Amino acid sequence: MAATGTARGGRAVVGAYPRIVKDPAALPVAPNLADYEAARRAFDWREARALLDGLPGGQGLNIAHEAVDRHAAGPRAGRPALRWIGRGGAARVFTWRDLRAETNRFANALRGLGLGPGARVFTLAGRIPELYVAVLGALKAKCVASPLFSAFGPEPIATRLELGEAEVLVTTEALYRRKVEGLRARLPRLAHVVLVGEGGGGTAVPGTLDWGRLMAEASPDFAIPPTDPEDMALLHFTSGTTGRPKGVVHVHEAVVMHHVTGRNALDLHPEDVFWCTADPGWVTGTSYGIVAPLTNGVTNVVVEAEFDAQAWYEVLERERITVWYTAPTAIRMMMKLGAEALRGRDLSALRVLASVGEPLNPEAVLWGVEAFGKPFHDNWWQTETGGIMIANLVAMDVKPGSMGRPLPGIEAAIVERGADGAVSVVEAPMVSGELALKAGWPSMMRGYLHEEARYRKCFAGEWYLTGDLAMRDEEGYFWFVGRADDVIKSMGHLIGPFEVESALMEHPAVAEAGVIGKPDPVAGEIVKAFVALKPGHEPSEALRRELLGHARRRLGAVVAPKEIDFRAGLPRTRSGKIMRRLLRARELGLPEGDLSTLESDER
Repeated sequence: MAATGTARGGRAVVGAYPRIVKDPAALPVAPNLADYEAARRAFDWREARALLDGLPGGQGLNIAHEAVDRHAAGPRAGRPALRWIGRGGAARVFTWRDLRAETNRFANALRGLGLGPGARVFTLAGRIPELYVAVLGALKAKCVASPLFSAFGPEPIATRLELGEAEVLVTTEALYRRKVEGLRARLPRLAHVVLVGEGGGGTAVPGTLDWGRLMAEASPDFAIPPTDPEDMALLHFTSGTTGRPKGVVHVHEAVVMHHVTGRNALDLHPEDVFWCTADPGWVTGTSYGIVAPLTNGVTNVVVEAEFDAQAWYEVLERERITVWYTAPTAIRMMMKLGAEALRGRDLSALRVLASVGEPLNPEAVLWGVEAFGKPFHDNWWQTETGGIMIANLVAMDVKPGSMGRPLPGIEAAIVERGADGAVSVVEAPMVSGELALKAGWPSMMRGYLHEEARYRKCFAGEWYLTGDLAMRDEEGYFWFVGRADDVIKSMGHLIGPFEVESALMEHPAVAEAGVIGKPDPVAGEIVKAFVALKPGHEPSEALRRELLGHARRRLGAVVAPKEIDFRAGLPRTRSGKIMRRLLRARELGLPEGDLSTLESDER
């Protein structure tokens, strides 16, 4: 049932932060989407698809053709498509012409190995050029590309290779020896392992193929075969809270969404230099770290090294990044250093800052203005949606803490489920309910691999049910409340952990916070918070009382936490999300479930 219990807390967040007013005419570059209401009224998916070429001769739609070959055959052929920055300062630049030749070689190599349409090609590597070539080359060959996160341990890697029925794995020699070689016997379908040596050089590991030799022997000419837009193209995995990972299926038609959201949500223009910090092992790193920038004809910067604030600032300055897409975790880590760490940097080229991965705290949005002279534009989507659904657009006023408004072509609503499973739309503003999207956008998942019943549970009639709780305000901005299974029910009120975490993070001693519901015989549940402190602050009873008082003042007695525990750090997934369900499991002595995506865990 929807409830107004979170509305008070939601309004507190809304009212506490100034609206950032935008004047499209004053922006340094005319935005692709300047008039939101007009764009929504006029939007047509057929026109969005017409922005792409399609395969020559009307033979369908292929992601790699739109990302690479159509530019390689035109005036952009000699311009930088991919600018790679390796650890230690190594760099490589691929023009669209170069990228076409390399991806053609890999497509031919797959064909030479006997791999046909639908074959599953997995990658397991850091952000190295060969990964990008392999994904795009596989798509050209009508194989299914599935990038895995290289920091996974052996068991989650093997599980995903098994579930995804991997036939080819492209990885590095070091990763293969550490994480795959010992499990090869349980992967009988894995016929070919292609190894990239250090610096792209050769390898000689028994039972494997050498990337360099394979590519050298393959032709740089390849004609993409006819591709049905509904042909399976990408396979991503999401971890369930207790069950095995779900294989999320996307098709070539998804490229329409990747392209148009790159234009509208990230405001990509052909002259832009774009940097998405996400790893291709996560859906963001594929949809917006590979496909969208290339289809939009921008220079795509890829940085191999992991997060380091000063190194990132150096990339922004030296590469003259104009559009930057990053994650809330990274933003909060930069906030710890303060805006003074940017002093003396020339970041005048930077015009769009965007964030995704988990809700962005309002203070982080405003910190963008302090540090970079412009706000971070939060947006919302899921692995299952395949592309950005709701966003704070460049030409649209920003309400810090809000997810933004649905993109043209996307109809979003707050719904409540009845006892019979049917849903009804909640029309009243600032009422909490489940966020739902009307089905039919191009990148909507086409299924969970081999789990049809699990897939069908995501839909009620024409609505895709996201599993996220949210509110919609009077102007159509959406506000994240929490995952349906994260929401706390206390004294008849629904309390979203995100707003409590946001309030705690406003305190100068708090670096990060995670909030759960703890069973209580009177209230049903009480709010309990786990807090990690910034350097220079130590846990104490006095600080605990201070934080409880701060939250009570900020949120009111009903919403504020009743208990706070201090932690050295909070458990996070490798994509940066706080694992609230793991905090809950440990607090209540419950099974911890799937930990394959756990990155940090300081108890």
